[in-house]
Amino acid sequence: MLRVILSGCNGQMGQVVSQMISEKSYLEVVAGLDRDVYKHENSYPVFANLSKFTDQADLVIDFSHPSLLSHLLEICLERNLPLVSATTGLTANQLKDLRQAAEVIPIFYSANMSVGINLLIKVIKQATTILHDTFDIEIIEKHHNRKVDAPSGTAFMLANAVNETLDQSRKLIFGREGEGRRDKQDLGIHAVRGGTIAGEHTVIFAGEDEVLELKHSALSKKVFGAGALRAAEFVIHETRGFYTMDDLLRSSEDLENLILK
Repeated sequence: MLRVILSGCNGQMGQVVSQMISEKSYLEVVAGLDRDVYKHENSYPVFANLSKFTDQADLVIDFSHPSLLSHLLEICLERNLPLVSATTGLTANQLKDLRQAAEVIPIFYSANMSVGINLLIKVIKQATTILHDTFDIEIIEKHHNRKVDAPSGTAFMLANAVNETLDQSRKLIFGREGEGRRDKQDLGIHAVRGGTIAGEHTVIFAGEDEVLELKHSALSKKVFGAGALRAAEFVIHETRGFYTMDDLLRSSEDLENLILK
């Protein structure tokens, strides 16, 4: 039995992950962490501060808010707990804190836990290598109207995939207004918020008389929960270190025969 502390348990993703864990015989949520302790009735105790939780746990899954990261890392380091972090909107300093903590405990981080998105990133890198000289590149992301951060963490992941391929030569442009032509080195990112869109990301390669669109649509938040649970099953067997979806995909035997690796 893998005993999980679920951070952000009363948020939308937290409730999805909580339900998914309840359907698996080898997983159990033993405690939750949330700033809004009483928002939902859960089958496990929920704390605003995990220092008050005294029972045993095996790892932490985090779908919460950046403001909770410092407390989470403190608890994980104190109790030697692996951490799966899927919280978006982390600052550069917070990412640095994650990597520093990974020198002591195993930490798995991804701004998007979808396997499909992470395979898309591999495709984007290949397309960028081939098309960047003659094609303009733009990113459009769409999410539900309750999402706090914009652009999404995933949009930044896609932009980073382009820029890593091009030696950081592209300039991020967030939306457009007014006058002025598009610069060749622009990499546009556009955020749409509305309704209950779980998550949609499109990377557009626009060339002379042709357009290539690479798109991923999440039809349910369960896709992110499934990825987080796969990450938990992966990281629990690892030693200290900083792990990402690349490590998970490389370890998956069912993906070994894919053309894109």
